[in-house]
Amino acid sequence: MIFHLAHRDEWDTASTTGPYATSTRGASLDEVGFIHASYEHQLSPVAELVYADDEAELCVLVLDADAIRAAGTPVVDEDGGDGELYPHIYGPITPAFVTDVRPAGFDAEGRFRF
Repeated sequence: MIFHLAHRDEWDTASTTGPYATSTRGASLDEVGFIHASYEHQLSPVAELVYADDEAELCVLVLDADAIRAAGTPVVDEDGGDGELYPHIYGPITPAFVTDVRPAGFDAEGRFRF
């Protein structure tokens, strides 16, 4: 399993009207070339770095990497700039790839929870 942090409204819209194509906060798949994803141990640090000041409702998409690959979309582990490998999804996310959608946000101390 891999994980993608999303604005809840963007995911809800995409899950009913077409594929989800947001790479990360404020950037599209077309702009970046892939969708950022994380392994479970990477999700909280990424969320705290990128979304800590974001007031929009968040959710975590739990993704089946094998299903994504089986559909012909590459998932590649690549350096996130800090020497750590993160999964990058080279195509949009369809509802068939999502095994769960979990509510997410920050607690009173600023720690990410999902």
